[in-house]
Amino acid sequence: MGPVRIAVLSDIHANLAALEAVLAHAEGQGSLEAIWSLGDLVGYGPQPRECLALLRRYTFQSVAGNHDLAASGVIDTRAFNPAAATANHWNAAQLADADKEFLKSLPLTITDDELALAHGSLRDPVWEYLITLPAAIGQFQRMETPYSIVGHTHVPLVFEDAGEGSLPEYWAVGDGEIVELGESRLILNPGSVGQPRDGDPRAAYAVLDTGAKTMTFYRVEYEIKRTQAAMHEAGLPEPLIKRLRRGR
Repeated sequence: MGPVRIAVLSDIHANLAALEAVLAHAEGQGSLEAIWSLGDLVGYGPQPRECLALLRRYTFQSVAGNHDLAASGVIDTRAFNPAAATANHWNAAQLADADKEFLKSLPLTITDDELALAHGSLRDPVWEYLITLPAAIGQFQRMETPYSIVGHTHVPLVFEDAGEGSLPEYWAVGDGEIVELGESRLILNPGSVGQPRDGDPRAAYAVLDTGAKTMTFYRVEYEIKRTQAAMHEAGLPEPLIKRLRRGR
């Protein structure tokens, strides 16, 4: 990796207010060379078109999430809960054909010499929730790179490979915490921009500094009421609106 500064986002879920707050915060810390997304750009939230348009202003790459694939017609919503399915169908109806083609074009994984990106996991990029030790072990077994970054769980989390015969170490990551990309193999999850689920309603994201070889995790206040008002106006399910304030 060359020395660049990259905003690492996941699970934006069509929440424009959260996305704008995160990008303003990231740019306030220094210049951004790129944005990487771990998928689920759309779904749940009220502004899918606007979020896609904003992201395209940047040097941007993303893997596909399950909501992206459902909203673009690649998969159906039978595996979604009723509220998620309703919101995804509404999101799909808002998207232009070009937006859907963009979502369809997203790869399931992206890999370079040091990093692998996936929405769920390398074992199951679309659906697996990498939040348990067995899932982490499965990920480490498939990793051909020192580090991988995933999303989908909406929880900022790090797993560290403790070596053969030992269970991985893991910890929830706090605001401002810096994780060094050193000799240990790591699985990193920046949490969710648009719908956090760890009890903290603030938008979550991380910044990867490939020169310093660090990933710094952040939480950012945003106008939750603005997103909730837009969701009410769109007629999106009430449980999805209320959970933004609870952060779970």
